[in-house]
Amino acid sequence: MRAARLHEYTGDVANGLTVEEIDRPEATASDDVVVEVEGAGWCQTDNHIVEGMWTDYVDQDLPMTLGHENAGTVVEVGDDVRTVEPGDRVVCHPVQTCGVCRPCREGETMYCESQAFNGLTVDGGFADYLLTGERSVIALPDGVDPVDIAPHADAGITAYHAAKRAVGDLNPGDTAVVIGVGGLGHIGLQCLDAMSAADIVAVDLKESARDLAADLGAHLTADPEGEDVATVVDDFTDGTGAAQVLDFVGADETTALAPDIVAAGGDHHIIGYGGHVHEPAQALVDGEFAYQGNIVGRFTELQELVALVERGDVELTTSRYDLGDINAVAEKLEHGEIDGRAVVTP
Repeated sequence: MRAARLHEYTGDVANGLTVEEIDRPEATASDDVVVEVEGAGWCQTDNHIVEGMWTDYVDQDLPMTLGHENAGTVVEVGDDVRTVEPGDRVVCHPVQTCGVCRPCREGETMYCESQAFNGLTVDGGFADYLLTGERSVIALPDGVDPVDIAPHADAGITAYHAAKRAVGDLNPGDTAVVIGVGGLGHIGLQCLDAMSAADIVAVDLKESARDLAADLGAHLTADPEGEDVATVVDDFTDGTGAAQVLDFVGADETTALAPDIVAAGGDHHIIGYGGHVHEPAQALVDGEFAYQGNIVGRFTELQELVALVERGDVELTTSRYDLGDINAVAEKLEHGEIDGRAVVTP
């Protein structure tokens, strides 16, 4: 089968992966599921993996097939698999879990002590076929296209996970700020709008992203190059600040906004990454706000997100690309040339 493989880390993402022929995976374990990939979302994390940014956090054996946002059709299952069968269309949570460690027992699947992460620690879905497990697949409702929903396997549930946390502390009339209305941010904005009665302010450098935010329910948009974001939020909230901020950029410039835009007792959720937090401890004490890290959502949160998609509350803006164009996709994303989410169709 064809697979897009990373052989060595490089800052040249335009030439990072090699499409080559490798053996098709087989269901050898009793809970294995082999999926014919129909859609695999390209994520900024894939660029970071190519660049070697994850080597300090996880073990990676190269060469490795990337791709952690996957959906398609089941073609083979292990002997003990009961919840899906060949022919079922599924979306795949990127993490394969043991199911028996304490975090798994508590439902915290992202903290599994023996997890395997497709496209990050084991082979992923930028290929014709993907090997995963029964605990990681969700059968799709009729009418839901695997290509359209594939990015929800990571981008979607990461954004939903952060939005769900924020919604718990958002009262009607509160303000939420979404920083970055790209592949994750445009999903998070819709989740906030669907699950809360908060007023939403969207911040993005790109006019097209701000227009998309307005179409998706933002009450106000701001251009951080032409406007002072702190002043915009202060005016919009009558000096109160934003109860919750969802930062889908995670750059030094965006994390630095927190002391000036987060309301007392609020949270600045960091979802995007690449930058740092450089605020004095006194700023946190004075405002009693918190920085909150977010990683991929739980398996159950992917189920909940699929329900929102089926209801029409969350829609993805996507563009499709052939597997052979995978490096071009990486380069486009690196230069901010993709609105919404890119999906590779093997």
